[in-house]
Amino acid sequence: MDNLIRIPETQATHADGDDLEEALVPLEHLRHFREDALPDDIPEAFREVVHPRPRPWRQQRWVLFLSLFSLGVLAFGFGVGLNLVPQRLNPTGAAASSARPANATGGNNEQPGAASPAADTLLGHLAYAEAPADSLKAITEDGSLKLRAAAADKFLAMQADARAAGVELVPLSAYRSLQDQEHLFFDVKAARGQNPTERAEVSAPPGHSEHHTGYAIDIGDGAQPDTNLQFSFADTAAFQWLQENAAYYSFELSFPKDNPQGVAYEPWHWRFVGDRDSLETFYKAHQLRQAAATNPQ
Repeated sequence: MDNLIRIPETQATHADGDDLEEALVPLEHLRHFREDALPDDIPEAFREVVHPRPRPWRQQRWVLFLSLFSLGVLAFGFGVGLNLVPQRLNPTGAAASSARPANATGGNNEQPGAASPAADTLLGHLAYAEAPADSLKAITEDGSLKLRAAAADKFLAMQADARAAGVELVPLSAYRSLQDQEHLFFDVKAARGQNPTERAEVSAPPGHSEHHTGYAIDIGDGAQPDTNLQFSFADTAAFQWLQENAAYYSFELSFPKDNPQGVAYEPWHWRFVGDRDSLETFYKAHQLRQAAATNPQ
């Protein structure tokens, strides 16, 4: 028995062809067995080989493509939506501005002396309403010249300070009614043989004069009356004093050189812009005129 070895049944066969669970084999017969058939080894035919399953790359590519395409569609739709929302809220800037009330102070009531909401112009002059009679205050001893109360007080203070500085500011014209303006425009035009365009360069048509508002005043130099309502007034001490000091009393030159209205230079014509109503009266009129020129009907 020392020269025998037991082998598994898978490596031994009975002489009759029946498989045995184990058999005794002489040692010398071991040379007939392969080295890899020893009991410690697993026959190659019985090894379980795991082959990796191929990944479905084509299917993954389709999924990736569809995902990217969907994201692109969503991004495009979002961008279009952002562009459309402002247009829905405000289709045109002009429409939005036209929806706003002309009176920025609220409500539909116009302030006395305010410009026409349509900002209509005639021969380069803006439209203005007449000041109420009870809002006027005299600035001369005889009461012939009047301004709105706030403007009158400031002018009288300015006149007194100028007098203290040796300059005599003389009021030549202040508030004018429509009737007064009709005379100045039509009667003087006829007397001078002027056409409407020529007359409008130095005098506004009725309903379009700043003097209607009770805030405008024509000023002369008491020391040089010959310069009254003349371009030469710009060379007087009164004009120089006004240029340096009028703003302290809330007066400004209405028609400087090269003014946008195209009205002739009038160094004697000044207007008060020292309270809310006066400021809105003149500056709203100019803004409406500019808007009408930019967006003609």
